[in-house]
Amino acid sequence: MSSTAEPRTAESEVLEICRDLIRIDTSNFGDDSGPGERKAAEHVAALLAEVGIESEIIESTAGRASVVARWGNQDSPRPGLLIHGHLDVVPAQAADWQVDPFAAEVVDGYLFGRGAVDMKDFDAIALAVVRERQRAGRIADRPITLIFTADEEAGGVLGAQWLAQNRPDVFEGCTEAIGEVGGFSTEIGGQRLYLIETGEKGISWMRLTARGTAGHGSMKAPDNAVVHLSRALVALGEHEWPAEPGPSMQALFAKVRELSGETSTDPDEILAHFGPAVRMLGAGVRNSTNPTMLQAGYKHNVIPGEAVAYVDGRYLPGHADTFVPAVQAIVGDKVVVEPHISDIALEYPFTGDLVDAMTVALHKNDPGAHIAPFVMSGGTDAKAWSLHGITSYGFAPLRLPADLDFTALFHGVDERVPVDALEFGCRVLDDFLDIA
Repeated sequence: MSSTAEPRTAESEVLEICRDLIRIDTSNFGDDSGPGERKAAEHVAALLAEVGIESEIIESTAGRASVVARWGNQDSPRPGLLIHGHLDVVPAQAADWQVDPFAAEVVDGYLFGRGAVDMKDFDAIALAVVRERQRAGRIADRPITLIFTADEEAGGVLGAQWLAQNRPDVFEGCTEAIGEVGGFSTEIGGQRLYLIETGEKGISWMRLTARGTAGHGSMKAPDNAVVHLSRALVALGEHEWPAEPGPSMQALFAKVRELSGETSTDPDEILAHFGPAVRMLGAGVRNSTNPTMLQAGYKHNVIPGEAVAYVDGRYLPGHADTFVPAVQAIVGDKVVVEPHISDIALEYPFTGDLVDAMTVALHKNDPGAHIAPFVMSGGTDAKAWSLHGITSYGFAPLRLPADLDFTALFHGVDERVPVDALEFGCRVLDDFLDIA
């Protein structure tokens, strides 16, 4: 009696692919002290090669590796679609977790591990779907470029930014892209709402410097740099940035009012319907400033002549020219505000064929679903792709339990993703590729 093995499908292998990726430690400490992405890149290249897809591993520097592959109908006159994910993850302290963050254990239907939602889940979904379609000869009817990048968690300097600046050939023909932080579900008024990322806040990490008169710690010191800086940081911390929602967030608010019956037009009252997710979504309607580092002094009894703080500033699309001057006005003339690291804000229309394809694919797999755009508080590799005129959306589809505080899992302890959400993502992405 002979038996035939069940054919491998995206749904049947996505968990295994995701677990294998999580078990490859690609922690990015931001200072090139981590293991790098080379091992993960080689693993991804092998998964593609196994089904006959050639790829290129590109290193910006030793060990900092990205993977690029061409797939789909490369002879099609249609513009190319970029599907992207990143291979690096933020570090994790094992002592803080229920399970080893790099063991990729499945507990109560959840896959735990660093990168489970940011973003080895979508890496695995994309790989599983492409592998299944390649085996079955179901090639996408437009040119597809697959990119799995290094260094996204440190701004992409050695990954997406490097590729955009040094390998423009990689992006030839691409006009649109999908990637992380979008397509996941939440619940409003007892109905599922899928959020598509259509924009990202700009990055303005600033250096604040206060100068004063150095002297002995025992003497009166009216011109104390530490005091000047402290007052400035208190003023910044207490500043209430006004809510100024753009087109994407206005569309989201309209959908929330529709689903919840909310009559208020106050952004904060509308956002309250998202519960804990307000930490991410609330940041999409106003600029933000959070002090993160302080440096001053070298001896207990010496008043330093200089004190420095670093502030994580994020500005809304359209605020690039006014944000730093506004911060300077808040902190006053005793402190000098200087840009330290900056990157652009993005916002794209929630219209067009690509958005229609996302909508149809989600509705096919969740017929009662509602869909709306949002502006993300942080940034992704989409900022680099914009240098080549590529319109990018966050679309890594996951159907999530209503009681899961999903946004807390990004860079959080016990990061985890439901196994059935990975399988759902495969179904949606597969249908999306038939339509897009």
